[in-house]
Amino acid sequence: MILLGCLLAFSIALAPRAVLVLAWLFSERWPVVWQGDWIVPLLGIIFLPFTTIMYLLAWQPAVAGGAHIEGWDWMWILLGLLLDLSKWAGLWGNRSEATRQAQRYYPSGAPTYGGSGGTGGTQASVSSGQVPPSTSPTAADSSAEPMTAATPPEVPRDDRPGG
Repeated sequence: MILLGCLLAFSIALAPRAVLVLAWLFSERWPVVWQGDWIVPLLGIIFLPFTTIMYLLAWQPAVAGGAHIEGWDWMWILLGLLLDLSKWAGLWGNRSEATRQAQRYYPSGAPTYGGSGGTGGTQASVSSGQVPPSTSPTAADSSAEPMTAATPPEVPRDDRPGG
């Protein structure tokens, strides 16, 4: 039984949304906990998967005059909320790091995409004529002669290993 609990914890840590979808499809507990509601668990799967899992696991049927969640059960739900908030904070931090890395990759600045003023749009336009490198061949590339390898740009001294 311990192995099953460890497998459940590992799968929740690895893919919480997949575990929630499987619970929605195959669990007998799901309809009892959510009582036929579908919008709250769907929003939980999208935005707060760990909180939704903890709520699903901590929820208990009401005893006469009792609550569905009481006492230390709230600690597990708060732990799930803390995990979700840390995940969103990590995504926000990675976003700023990705922007910084892109600006280092393009010497004259990272390309901006969007219509007028970078507010978005359906068509991507690249500022300053910069085009990200293509990684997939096209039909025109297959008939062309092979390209010679270009020398990579000089790596700044502070980014070299050992110095």
